[in-house]
Amino acid sequence: MEDTGALMKRRQFMRLFGATAAWQLAMVATRAARAEKGMRRIGMLFGSSEDNPQASAGLVAFKKSLADLDWAEGRNLAIDVRWGEADRDRIQTLARELVGLRPDVIFAQATPAVAALKRETQSIPIVFAFVSDPVGSGFVESLSRPGGNITGFINIEASLGGKWAEILKEVSPDIRFAAILFNPGTAPYFAYYVEPFAAAARSLGIEPIMSPVRSGEEIERVVASLAAKTNASLVVAPDVFTGEHIGLITSLVARNRIPAVYPYRFMVSAGGLISYGIEQQDMYRRAAAYVDRILKGVKPADLPVQLPTKFEMVVNLKTAKALGLTLPGTLLGRADEVIE
Repeated sequence: MEDTGALMKRRQFMRLFGATAAWQLAMVATRAARAEKGMRRIGMLFGSSEDNPQASAGLVAFKKSLADLDWAEGRNLAIDVRWGEADRDRIQTLARELVGLRPDVIFAQATPAVAALKRETQSIPIVFAFVSDPVGSGFVESLSRPGGNITGFINIEASLGGKWAEILKEVSPDIRFAAILFNPGTAPYFAYYVEPFAAAARSLGIEPIMSPVRSGEEIERVVASLAAKTNASLVVAPDVFTGEHIGLITSLVARNRIPAVYPYRFMVSAGGLISYGIEQQDMYRRAAAYVDRILKGVKPADLPVQLPTKFEMVVNLKTAKALGLTLPGTLLGRADEVIE
């Protein structure tokens, strides 16, 4: 005869199994009803804040691309947008909230957003952008065969780490130290580009300095330690945390006259010296095309993860002058944009 404890556990399992099955059936029914009415729903989870210029501009580019594909918000499409503000707890709460809305597909910006959504659902399709190492992060099985409900667009190649070191040496040939700034909490993939950066720096006679930070105060300490050195420089890594603190970073390095390289154009527009990385709005446009294909029935597992295709270099001559730097003509000639 089955004991009481075993019987209770079996009943609990059956209730849980029944609740999960009912939730999944309800989700399917919701999507079917929505599709019948011609209305589809997209969730959007940004790891950054709404005040982040690249993210807010990206949202505009994403919606425009969907409109070009005949998805009109309010006519046949509903969009729910949430902003994580580089706060992992907030991002997780918002991920749970979006999954509860039972959208047809979710767009996720940055690694923390994808990680949070992965914990909440294995069935709702997810299209990501601005993720550096989706395989190493456990989001997909491989780039060519994602294998689950997640696919998307990588924002960086590992080789860019070495390129940043080369640019620093070109900007200031006397550089002896180069710190790379990242938050290991919001950028757990940091080894992906830190290791190539360190190897390239050493080959150029530059001592690489790993500088993990988790707060504005820690950023201040890193910059102060660099200011105490002779011929020191900085690389700001691609990370929602560094993006949210770009005003602090650019003001600190300007005050201490430290040359710095950034991954994105908006950071140079905010006062940074030079950036080299992807053309960001292109990534939002490409992600919208994947969302369109999923809404039309394609499975994420059948959409390979895509590498970046457009890169850009942006130089701020006003910042260079303030730092007392004369940039070589060869570098300026390669720039896609020069801010004067």
